[in-house]
Amino acid sequence: MMPASPPAPAVPPVLLRRLLGLTAYEPCVAAMREFTGRRGPETPDELWLLQHPPVYTLGLNTNPAHLLSAGTIPVVQTDRGGQVTYHGPGQLVAYLLLDLQRAGLGIRQVVCALEDAVITLVAAHGITASARREAPGVYVAGAKLASVGLRVRRGCTYHGLALNVAVDLAPFAGINPCGHPGLAVTSLELLGVSTNPDQAGVAFATILLAKLGLTM
Repeated sequence: MMPASPPAPAVPPVLLRRLLGLTAYEPCVAAMREFTGRRGPETPDELWLLQHPPVYTLGLNTNPAHLLSAGTIPVVQTDRGGQVTYHGPGQLVAYLLLDLQRAGLGIRQVVCALEDAVITLVAAHGITASARREAPGVYVAGAKLASVGLRVRRGCTYHGLALNVAVDLAPFAGINPCGHPGLAVTSLELLGVSTNPDQAGVAFATILLAKLGLTM
């Protein structure tokens, strides 16, 4: 009798990384909803890395009082979790379209993986960052570096994380960031890291996929 062949090594689920550049907010969100609505059990997960033109976005839990002064910047109600935030050029936005059941993950694990990927990324530059359970995101010396807001539909995530790389921070003065009056915000540029959203996005994606147990 021939000896049984050893089992094939498990192959991590595949995730497709898409570098989308500067992309308008509302069409991008519509595309995420459409992707999530039509995906099936065999649809690969995707990670979209991009930047948005200036926009304030209001999460499902937003108190309108936290929008202080929008000025000429558009304001968009959206369907992610969380409060009000700002997106603009120079900020890395990472949208994670992930089948939770297939990945064997819960939503809290995904939020932690997004936060931990930023913490690991900045640690490589000698920066100590941390997360807060009561206020999702990543902080450096009390200032917010990255915000997190996800939506789960049909057991799949969309929306994701925004990391301030070299973004103009002035528009954050028009809001209470993530619903916290007086919360300071910071960026990699302000912390002395010389990079851009595309470079940061590639590094972030590699770290995130390892933390999620996926392959690119």
